[in-house]
Amino acid sequence: MFTQRMVYCILPPYLLREIAQRGSPAQRASAQRAIIAAEQVRSQRRTIQANSAPMEAVSAAGKQRYVYDAKQSSVLPGILVRKEGAPAVSDPAVNEAYDGSGTTYDLYYAIYGRNSLDNNGLKLDSSVHYQKGYDNAFWDGQQMVYGDGDEDLPAPERLFNRFTIAIDVIGHELTHGVTQFAANLDYSGQPGALNESISDVFGSLVKQYQLKQTAGQADWLIGQGLFTSNVKGVALRSMKAPGTAYDDPVLGKDPQPGNMKDYVNTVEDNGGVHINSGIPNHAFYVTSINIGGYAWDKAGLIWYKTLTEKLGNQSNFQNAADLTYAAAGELFGTNSLEQNAVKAGWAEVGIIIGGQTQEGCFKATLRKLGLSGLLKG
Repeated sequence: MFTQRMVYCILPPYLLREIAQRGSPAQRASAQRAIIAAEQVRSQRRTIQANSAPMEAVSAAGKQRYVYDAKQSSVLPGILVRKEGAPAVSDPAVNEAYDGSGTTYDLYYAIYGRNSLDNNGLKLDSSVHYQKGYDNAFWDGQQMVYGDGDEDLPAPERLFNRFTIAIDVIGHELTHGVTQFAANLDYSGQPGALNESISDVFGSLVKQYQLKQTAGQADWLIGQGLFTSNVKGVALRSMKAPGTAYDDPVLGKDPQPGNMKDYVNTVEDNGGVHINSGIPNHAFYVTSINIGGYAWDKAGLIWYKTLTEKLGNQSNFQNAADLTYAAAGELFGTNSLEQNAVKAGWAEVGIIIGGQTQEGCFKATLRKLGLSGLLKG
């Protein structure tokens, strides 16, 4: 099956752009380097994608983790420093990448019966210490890559810690790999925002699974710990309250909406994939709270079934709502608590099960105006 191999970065471009405009000279330079580096990696992926070899699966049972040290270079993967079964090393970034990818594998395998990202034993390769002072982490279609944050800046100007520090960031980025092999959602507009949201959903579930937290106990923050104490904010995003994760003089204010009435129409960020993901994020949060218990058990299972069996590469928010509702009925029964929780979750963000998509509303309006002839062709 064809899968698109793209570069998915945890820091949205709008956040880096704010730093590049608002920050000190050193902060602006750091943000600009991160923006340029992301584009360079994307260009490299586009260049090699056509001739790239298939990703390597392993026949051995269980997870297969390999962590490399890029030694502040752009050469990937770098030097192998820890592999499956090897003891912890003195480098915390190596151990965090190893443990985080392991917990992500465990969630997918133990709860959903999935054997690695591709469901066929794909190796989990990670590279740490990518470039010097690199403010980002990304899945490049084949492996995980982590920067160390702006450690090269003076302490009062530092904004980001190392990017392995937050396990939900690791789970988020690796889930881009799951989506790549499952629904393969296009990375633009609403399909792209769904892509980002699904990564936030399962990234949060990885963290909750590690901490053994119920939906009610979880903080529902994405990237808590990435910000240094210099930042006025708690995380990159909040699934519980989109738009409240940070409000900082340098980073600006968290722009995520939590309802369709506030949907952001933009050509930036691939059509707002990181911004508008707050809408389906909040739908999942409300669904999980209404169901109760461990979110990975029921709400997560509904979303996983929808991702792997129902969504297509151009699915939008309305499709996701309708299909998660259908999946809940198949798993737990029609009019069950779980199915009603899904319905309530989407209603909370302004999406009604069985409602019309934006395209459908447009066509209905044309018919109402007697302009249905414009629909032909």
